[in-house]
Amino acid sequence: MKKYSVMKSTNMHPKKGKRTILEMIQMLSRHGYCTLGEAFNRLDFSSAIQDIRRFNYVVRLLQLIAKSQLTSLSGVAQKNYFNILDKIVQKVLGDHQNPRLIKDLLQDLSSTLCILIRGVGKSVLVGNINIWICRLETVLRWQQQLQNLQMTEQVDSGLTLSDLPVHMLSNILYRFSDGWDIVTLGQVTPTLSALSEDRQLWKKLCQYHFGEKQFCRHLILSEKGHVEWKLMYFALQKHYPTKEQYGDTLHFCRHCSILFWKDSGHPCTAADPDSCFTPVSPQHFIDLFKY
Repeated sequence: MKKYSVMKSTNMHPKKGKRTILEMIQMLSRHGYCTLGEAFNRLDFSSAIQDIRRFNYVVRLLQLIAKSQLTSLSGVAQKNYFNILDKIVQKVLGDHQNPRLIKDLLQDLSSTLCILIRGVGKSVLVGNINIWICRLETVLRWQQQLQNLQMTEQVDSGLTLSDLPVHMLSNILYRFSDGWDIVTLGQVTPTLSALSEDRQLWKKLCQYHFGEKQFCRHLILSEKGHVEWKLMYFALQKHYPTKEQYGDTLHFCRHCSILFWKDSGHPCTAADPDSCFTPVSPQHFIDLFKY
């Protein structure tokens, strides 16, 4: 869909993706990236979170680690993980941007920590149990701070969303690829509320993220026989992953066997550098160290 092509999706075909990942693992292992913890320590994610184009990527990566890979990190990598997470939380508390993303991350992390602490002895934990309890208490404190976060109303005599013509507001909504962002923006003004209920908007969003076969399995019709595209989107979201999109992503150079941020570039010595670059989504980054 044209309007959603601002940022490139990092999805790839499963079979091709697995083969590519295995090749990347062999190359990375020769350059010191033998474990997830080593790669996490060597890549400068602390600086990446200060870049709005990379922020969502790092948050998603931390969320995936929280869900399934936390215990695979070394003690040093775990400390680095929680230090980065602390910086993210403090950033959100300071600038009030992306609180929903962090709330979701902390919810997954607190659930994982609770399971690990309750099941102590059933799994191998790096470090003393008291350290893990302390981490859980810290996460719960962060959650409370975010829960109490109050969005301050900015006093500005300049142009606001309410001043924009309807067609521009509609164009803004069509640029979103996350349904929750559309719902949130729709709560700002009555005009945006009406525009956020546009059936065509939700239809295009569904078509962008999901396929025809998925539509057929979860078809929702109104009493008049019309497709309820908004309800469909949120129903499909529960069953299928949406396309991942980021302003900037990690890339892997097959020629030099190195990971780098796309926007930062990489001084590759190959004759055709672009043909050597492969995008690495957060999930692919995790998968690199599962085999």
